[in-house]
Amino acid sequence: MSVPPATVERTSGDPLIVHVSDIHGYLTDARSALLAVGDSGQYPDLVRADESDRLHWADNDYVLVVNGDVIDRGPANEECLEMVWRLQEEAPPGRVRYQLGNHELAILLPSFVRWPGAYSTGLDAADRREFLRRASEGAVTAAFEGYQYRYSHSGQNEPFDVTRVNDVVRNAASELLPVDGDDRTVQKRLERRHGRVFALGSDGGRGPDAGLCWLDFTHLDPSAPPQIVGHTKRVDPVRNGNVVCGNIIRMNHRSAGGEGVLIESADSLEVVRRKPDGSVSVSSV
Repeated sequence: MSVPPATVERTSGDPLIVHVSDIHGYLTDARSALLAVGDSGQYPDLVRADESDRLHWADNDYVLVVNGDVIDRGPANEECLEMVWRLQEEAPPGRVRYQLGNHELAILLPSFVRWPGAYSTGLDAADRREFLRRASEGAVTAAFEGYQYRYSHSGQNEPFDVTRVNDVVRNAASELLPVDGDDRTVQKRLERRHGRVFALGSDGGRGPDAGLCWLDFTHLDPSAPPQIVGHTKRVDPVRNGNVVCGNIIRMNHRSAGGEGVLIESADSLEVVRRKPDGSVSVSSV
């Protein structure tokens, strides 16, 4: 597959950008959030469900940013991955962006992350190799440049080049892919070489020196470049100056409603959320 464009300016038309993050293996919540776009009555369908309740890309003009952490914690990790791959294959090239979160990073660098018993670090060799293959071909990226905001899993306080960090992911996967057997030495070298993307940070992770996959939202300064991130769980989207956290699935997982997406246009940012009665609300962020 061709490497998808890193900016909305290089995408044909003027698509709306839909952001969803931190699905974490909760397929029902993810489906509800993605279907909420069309159920709002204010936006065209993003996806449609078939007779088996599988989601398919609808005929639309969107870019969907799946902003990391599709896997781990929930019960339907494989199904969530399959959903993302299916939407990516059905949509026009570059319209479904699967961005690297710290839980996808655990597939690339399982020896570095060290999460015993997690889906990500427990993938067998064939499944890990398939993920690495897709990432090496550009199906997994690190960042995307929207209209007003830059998208990554956890963000940074300093500006970063979206094409360069996407190249880091693709090249790292390409370097890991041909290794026959234990690749811990390669993993360690990649983590040290590309700390801007991969670094865990101090104090056991998520510290102020963490990379694009790990930085906690509390360490993003209000004056940082405009960004939309996930990673740090919230009940509602939270704005801190120029930075918006849109990770609103996991904390709403055990409640009726609450899950949703952000939608960016050239001049607005809105949240589309499922309400407890199943209806959908739309409001500005």
